[in-house]
Amino acid sequence: MSSLPRGRAPQQRGQERFGAIWRVRGFLLLQIVILLLLILIHFGLLIGGYRHRNAGTAESVIAAVLVAGLLLTWTPPPWSRRAATAAQSFGILGVLVGLFTIALGIGPRTTLDLALNGALLLTLIAGLVITLRRSVVAGPMAPA
Repeated sequence: MSSLPRGRAPQQRGQERFGAIWRVRGFLLLQIVILLLLILIHFGLLIGGYRHRNAGTAESVIAAVLVAGLLLTWTPPPWSRRAATAAQSFGILGVLVGLFTIALGIGPRTTLDLALNGALLLTLIAGLVITLRRSVVAGPMAPA
């Protein structure tokens, strides 16, 4: 009788972990793309009339942290998962601060800003949930 957990072969568990880390990377890429759109809009490079330099600067910092988190997903476990968790947590905090400034009337108060920030917050939360799932604990290079 085999002592493998959940009755799966080591190769199958390794493939599941490989797929899981790529899902995390996919979410990080999507989050970065949404932030790049916000940055381009807030620096006036994509759509006119939505320029807000302070928002663009804050979004640039969040994007840089997410890019670092994405790059660190190629480090050995458990650091890959920790990096993705930290980056997305920072992103959630940053978006919540941004939404709070919008509510106070400090930040940009347009439908486009609210929609993009809402979409970003949803993808950050979903990405964090995927990252925290047990199957992502070990990355693709982990021993089975």
